[in-house]
Order: sequence, then structure tokens, then C-alpha cells
Amino acid sequence: MIDSTSAQLSSSPGWRRALAPVGRFFFKFRDFLFPAVFLGLALASRPIGGPWDRALDAAGIVVALSGQLLRAVVIGFAYIRRGGKNKQVYAESLVQEGVFAHSRNPLYLGNFLALVGFCLVHNSALCYLVGIPFFAFAYLAITAAEEEYLRGRFGAEYDAYCRRVPRYVPSFAGFGATLGGMEFDWPRLLRKEYGSTFAGLSLILVLLVWDEYLLHGRAAEQALLPGVLGLWAVLVCAYLTVMVLKKRGVLGRG
Repeated sequence: MIDSTSAQLSSSPGWRRALAPVGRFFFKFRDFLFPAVFLGLALASRPIGGPWDRALDAAGIVVALSGQLLRAVVIGFAYIRRGGKNKQVYAESLVQEGVFAHSRNPLYLGNFLALVGFCLVHNSALCYLVGIPFFAFAYLAITAAEEEYLRGRFGAEYDAYCRRVPRYVPSFAGFGATLGGMEFDWPRLLRKEYGSTFAGLSLILVLLVWDEYLLHGRAAEQALLPGVLGLWAVLVCAYLTVMVLKKRGVLGRG
């Protein structure tokens, strides 16, 4: 969905101009708005259930983890400082290394995959009919806003980059050679991603317990809860360990 719609944006500069103001709004408020939208949909809807529910749980976890894995690969090899300035679209330089040599927006693709995974785990009609289209539109709009800014700042260099590299789905031609010449920065990955990784994994555990309660009642929820709490305790220990290491400067700065 997100990539086919983006093809229309590529061939229609008018769409990009129309979406850019919406994208700047989403960019500014995304850290609060996107979790609020998903949690609101999850609380307002009931899982569909049925014989495919467990399979969809597994599929959702795989999709969400694949999104997080993509983010890890991106950040570990070539971190992009396009996270904005004062909640506005901003870029110090045009990063074209690492995964950015094969996809212009791999972090947004990773985010979208994670959100789709959460929707699959919850498995509700509202998430499918409202949630996934909303997040697809939001990331397309943010991308339009960023493209407008980057084209204005970097001009011909950015136009050449756009012609060479797809917007979302990576081109894997030469992917191994690209990453083979780079060193993976584990400390940077840990200090940049430990919070979002902890939040995403915790959300999956909460969804599993919440859905079990909605579909099968309190007894089923209580049966699942000890195992989930055990996994969450491991996540908390890992989170606190990385947080302490980060504060002590063991993982570097920046």
C-alpha cells in the first residue's frame, strides 16, 4: 500500500506540494500522536479472534520485529541526522551511505512495518480499516514534507539521489558490498534504540495479554500473565542496563 501510493507521489509534484503541510504537522506531533492513535484504536476495538488468531499473533510479531531489525541495520551502519530540529524537518547533510544507498526512507519503512505488526497482533477490523491506512498516509505525508525540504536545500544532488535510489522498498543490488565495507556501530545502536525497542516489545506483550482477556476471559489472561511478566522482567533488566551504560558514557555520545 505505502509503496504503490508513493509511486503516484513520484509522478505528481502537485501531490507532494499538497501533502507537505500535512506532513509537517505529522512530523511535529508524531512521537505523541502515532502511539495515541494506535492505543485508541486498540482500546476501542475487539480482536476478531477465530482459528487464525494465533497465526496472526505470530505473523504480527515477525512483521514488527522485522521493522525493528531494519531500523537496527540502518542505525548501526549509517545513522541519519534527519530527525528534525525544534520538531521541524531539518537535515545537516544528505546521508547516502549504508542502507540509505538502497532506500531513501528505510527508517520510516521500519516504523511502518512495526505498526502493521502491532495491528496484526491486535487483529481488529478497526486497526485494519483505519489504523494501517492512517499510518501509511501519515508516513507518505511526512516523506512529502521531507522531500520538499531536502530538494530545496540540496537541489541537484538530491534530485540525482532520488533518481538513483527508491523511496521505500530497498533495492538489494550491491547490498552486501555496501555494508561489507562498513563497520557496524553497536554502541550507537544501543544508545539510540534501546528505548523504542523496549517500548515496542512491551506493547506486544501488553497486546497479547489484553487480547487474551477480550477473547477468552480472565482465566485465560491469568494463565498467560506469569510467562508474559517473566519476559517483561527480562526486558526491564536489559533496558535499565543499557540506560545506566548510556548515562555513564560507556556507549559513547551523540
